[in-house]
Amino acid sequence: MSNEFKILMVCLGNICRSPMAEGMMKHQLSQRGLNVMVDSAGTGGWHAGENPDPRAIKTMQQHGIDISKLVARQFKKNDFDQFDLILVMDESNEMDVLKLTNSESHHKKVKLILKYTSTSDLSVPDPWYGGMDGFEKVYHMLYAACDGVIKSHFE
Repeated sequence: MSNEFKILMVCLGNICRSPMAEGMMKHQLSQRGLNVMVDSAGTGGWHAGENPDPRAIKTMQQHGIDISKLVARQFKKNDFDQFDLILVMDESNEMDVLKLTNSESHHKKVKLILKYTSTSDLSVPDPWYGGMDGFEKVYHMLYAACDGVIKSHFE
């Protein structure tokens, strides 16, 4: 394993929030010239092998970020050893991830992504059942969260 810092974004199906977070984080890191590996996964495997939701792709494209080639995968236990920071989108994702390990060091890697913002809400809402406005709201939440993560860990 390389010395490069590695971040994993996790949501439920890995086709809405976590690929948006992956794209956002990569974009903000690139803008700052930081070399950090970023990936995403879902706690469930229903969408494994699929590209992100078309609404997520469109929302990110409207902001100049291309996530169309990302491919969904399911979170696996060895992700704890592969990643330095595991950022989950909500408390349900957090519980599902933490159920897979009893290791204290693994537990310390898992954080709610919105803890890196000033908001009191700790859950990124799942936009799957709503319209485009929900994806836009998630975009702005993730923009602030990724900025907070970078400031906390790399600046």
